[in-house]
Amino acid sequence: MSVETSRPAHDPAEPIYRLYENLVHTTPLDLDNGLGGKLLFAGRIGDAEENSPARQLLYAANIAGAASLAASADPAALRQAMRDGVIDFMVNSLEEALRILKNEIRKRQAVSVGVAAAPQMIVAAMLERGVLPDLFPPASWPEEASGITPAQAEQFASQGALPLPPPQAGEAFVTWSIESESARDFALWLPKLDSCAEAVIPAADLARRRWVRLAPRYLGRLAHRHHGVALSPEEIQTFRHQVSQLTAQQPPESTLTISTSTGGDTRSPS
Repeated sequence: MSVETSRPAHDPAEPIYRLYENLVHTTPLDLDNGLGGKLLFAGRIGDAEENSPARQLLYAANIAGAASLAASADPAALRQAMRDGVIDFMVNSLEEALRILKNEIRKRQAVSVGVAAAPQMIVAAMLERGVLPDLFPPASWPEEASGITPAQAEQFASQGALPLPPPQAGEAFVTWSIESESARDFALWLPKLDSCAEAVIPAADLARRRWVRLAPRYLGRLAHRHHGVALSPEEIQTFRHQVSQLTAQQPPESTLTISTSTGGDTRSPS
């Protein structure tokens, strides 16, 4: 068995996870539906290279189970968001978006809709029509990213909408990965590593258990080789012990690589 020790520790899923934490701490998760039934306005969808905070927030909201609305005047950015699984639908007006959102909110299902229009126009139309999101971007976001002026944010808040707090550093974000030339190894071993992580998270911690279970599905290529979640120091120790037991099951000639990473610390299970 070989062990990877040089993979960069940064995981592109971590900022998405921190926004997910904010979502589920602002509005508690339902056991079955997560944030199903809640509407989030996520702001302006940027292109993939920009990796805009709205793209990250939409990923987080999809995993949390919310219904999400975002906008962009750039059709190419919306098409890319569709290909990347950031949004489920691309429409041309708020009216079209609301028809989709109302149906999925009623069913308490996750859905994300991108409107091909400047987000400032969509926010103005929402206020004019009395469309109130349950959640909207943090006040710390620049207006270009949120699509919401301070006055509009105050209007939303005065009617009961909640701004998300800025992301805060929490427990260490731990990633696990495998390196193999076999697609079968990915299909077999990443779920096993996910199970090791889920096993160390308390049963009452619905948010982290939901993330471990659903993030790979929604993050797509971002989670093709690496999965992760925040763990306490004690949980990290138990997790790594469980992973070491998995590696011990491999024959010496195995070419499979299993590694874990915490912050700047990448190591083989031991």
